[in-house]
Amino acid sequence: MSEKEKLDELSPTKLKWAFCPICGTKIPQIEKIQYCIKCGVDLQYINVHMRMPSRKNQISLQPYSYGTPKPSRKRLDEDDLLNLKDKKLWGTGATIGITAAAYFGMNLLAFVAVFILMFFSLSLEDAYNVIANPSFVIFSSFIELALFIVPLLYVGKHLKRPNLNNRLIILGFSTKNFNKKQLFKEIFIGLGFAVIGVLLVLLVSFAMEMIVTVIFGFEIVSEVIGTPGEVDALITSSDILSLVLLVIIMIVIIGTSEEVLFRGFLQKGLVRNLGKSWGLLVTALIFASIHLIGVFLFPESLTIFVVSLLLNFFPFFAISLLLGLLYYWRKENLVAVMITHGVYNAITIILAFLVYNIF
Repeated sequence: MSEKEKLDELSPTKLKWAFCPICGTKIPQIEKIQYCIKCGVDLQYINVHMRMPSRKNQISLQPYSYGTPKPSRKRLDEDDLLNLKDKKLWGTGATIGITAAAYFGMNLLAFVAVFILMFFSLSLEDAYNVIANPSFVIFSSFIELALFIVPLLYVGKHLKRPNLNNRLIILGFSTKNFNKKQLFKEIFIGLGFAVIGVLLVLLVSFAMEMIVTVIFGFEIVSEVIGTPGEVDALITSSDILSLVLLVIIMIVIIGTSEEVLFRGFLQKGLVRNLGKSWGLLVTALIFASIHLIGVFLFPESLTIFVVSLLLNFFPFFAISLLLGLLYYWRKENLVAVMITHGVYNAITIILAFLVYNIF
């Protein structure tokens, strides 16, 4: 029998039963249905021959199986990238795992850089002076690009054409379909929310300071607030040129890299797996925790640790929630969010510089 005759013999005809003879699933009342919607068996073949088709000789567009077929991961093409709202993308494990890998990679590079510096320094004092120098801090800020590069490499497995442009689009780092008016709109939104972010953090910081003072007392809170940190030491040793370079670094590298990782990758994955509310909250929790690693290392006492944690956690948590809500509002495009983050950091540094060096 020729191939054409076989296909003609197996052309769709009216089925003799209302339920699949293999798995018992009700057959939808669809004209010319060929396969069972549950087990995938060729209903038309059984309808004609009254027996199961052999796997070797079966002529069909898909093989049958005794169970629900597992859906294969669909790689996204350019048309899919225009609307990612309903796309599943990466799972929860990959979302958190890749975020952790990016953060670990960044810190590993920083450790190697410091180790090399100390190895070639004449003394520990010389090494410390170099590390505390604003120029070294500016140069080492480029290490934060690891937060950008790691998710950028990973998302390629979800794309049919994993070129650089498509990788950037899936992470939300794109001006695709933006005209000049829309682009300026995103920039102004980003600038406006940067100011809102500064005011929000100041308000939350003030509120937490009042609450913690009532609970633990003025002396302990004053001790924690009065202890200079690494940022304070950096600001006090900076000149105008270093300040300008730090502002540029904050906007171009820090804000961009952190938002690609935390919003473009982490929040995007968590929202799809946990839902909007939990996705926002878990992202903010991870964001705040990562920025407080220094608080967890070598605390002087349990009381100092708790006070430091309370004073620092909620401001970071608040700004992360603001950034997450802005990202959601801007339909997962990072332009406004990156500007907000970068300019927020820049304003914070400028205010700190004015407080420590002028006032």
